[in-house]
Amino acid sequence: MKIDLTETNSSKINASLVKARRDIGTPAIGMVLTLVIVTDEENAYDALKSANDASREHPSRIVVVIKRVSRSPRSRRDARLDAEVRVGTDSGTGETVVLRLHGELVDHAQSVVLPLLLPDAPVVVWWPEGAPQDLAGDPLGSLGQRRITDTYSCEDPIEALGSRATAYAPGDTDLSWTRITPWRSMLAAALDQQVHSVSSATVEGEDDNPSCELLAMWLADRLQVPVKRTSSAGPGLTAVRLATQGGEIVLDRADGALATLCMPGQPDRAVALKRRDTSELLAEELRRLDPDNTYEASLKFGVARLASAVEPAAKPAPAKAEAPAPSDTPAKPAPAKPAKKAAAK
Repeated sequence: MKIDLTETNSSKINASLVKARRDIGTPAIGMVLTLVIVTDEENAYDALKSANDASREHPSRIVVVIKRVSRSPRSRRDARLDAEVRVGTDSGTGETVVLRLHGELVDHAQSVVLPLLLPDAPVVVWWPEGAPQDLAGDPLGSLGQRRITDTYSCEDPIEALGSRATAYAPGDTDLSWTRITPWRSMLAAALDQQVHSVSSATVEGEDDNPSCELLAMWLADRLQVPVKRTSSAGPGLTAVRLATQGGEIVLDRADGALATLCMPGQPDRAVALKRRDTSELLAEELRRLDPDNTYEASLKFGVARLASAVEPAAKPAPAKAEAPAPSDTPAKPAPAKPAKKAAAK
């Protein structure tokens, strides 16, 4: 069922939701959270489709906020709210309210959304694109326990990672981080089977792919070893190589669907590691509503620090070559004297 409302308000929207539930014979509310999607007309359809697919696992009230920027000065002064209410088969397993804000109302979206939140239920705010720099400080972002972004959609994803780290607040997360969950699980399981510690690591993937950077920062933060980031043709993240004294552990995914795991002393085996849709990523993030401390630690490790951590591994030979360069004679007798005293004893 769809109900179109023009020049409306939050009270009329709530009344329409109650009426629509009664008309389809489901007056009770069986939703577990409110998902607020902040987007534009161009991306609204794809974002809403992903949210509806995710609602099969997490029944929710979906509130889509579309800010319609007016062109003329008179239109910018006129505040107007248009809404579309969807209940039943048109809204997955929950309810959907599409809000279109015009004029001055664009700057006060939180006042429209607040009355539409489910009582005593968590709130998740998602920006498919165009997320603000300070998520928790944003008027709409401050309403949510979790705030979801996707740095992959940014013009400069690597720079966006730095901005996210600077303005991080508990509850922030990133779909670029969610994309590497299977990789992190597979690598952690592989390391549990090894007796040798990792001495260095290499992450291969597309340029300007924030998932590759986040995985490299996670490895560097957790293993405390130099991690090198290299480029490949993709798609996305293609390989991770961990160097150990017993041999190299390699997780290679060249086609974006099936990966090969190679470990010392064991036969190579194929593992499913396909690239997931946005709806699957969103459903995973909605499973947890507490702060992700691992993401925070990896994000704050920093891309710049990741690049500098590779430097010591790239210069061991010159450093050793420079040490014996001074050929002064006093430098050699010094270690010889303790040797003689030890022999005398």
